[in-house]
Amino acid sequence: MGSIRTVRSYRMKLEAGPADIFPLLCPVREYEWIQPWDCEMLYTGSGRAELDCVFKTSFPEDGPEDTWVVSKYEPPARIEFVRINSLRSIRYSIELSQQGDGTSEAVWQQVITGLSFAGDKFVAGCSDEAFHNRMAMLQNMLNHFLKTGEMLKIME
Repeated sequence: MGSIRTVRSYRMKLEAGPADIFPLLCPVREYEWIQPWDCEMLYTGSGRAELDCVFKTSFPEDGPEDTWVVSKYEPPARIEFVRINSLRSIRYSIELSQQGDGTSEAVWQQVITGLSFAGDKFVAGCSDEAFHNRMAMLQNMLNHFLKTGEMLKIME
């Protein structure tokens, strides 16, 4: 009962409507706009994100390999993932809402919980600044893709 938990949110202004953005919030489609992105699809009936879709990622800066499960799928308004590894779990939700000027607001929230002493140390070391920087970069990548149809190159 002594696990450490942190909750972080980030609001994005995105240059398209939810119907154009939502399909891009898929582990398969993220290859089109997130650099670097890599995943292993374990289960999807449709070949894309869907309720109970399962995939894995391995990004060393995020700790051990993660298994992700799409736990909520409500196109084009909300998608939620449960992301877990041996150190921590993350409930990751993204809510999209249409704005009057043809843009969308996207609210990205992470609820991160340590699963062990080492996991608590990992969660405690996750800074608000690093989260903010990561989300700002995702916003830039996504808006660039929405405007140009091309990936924003952040590395060669």
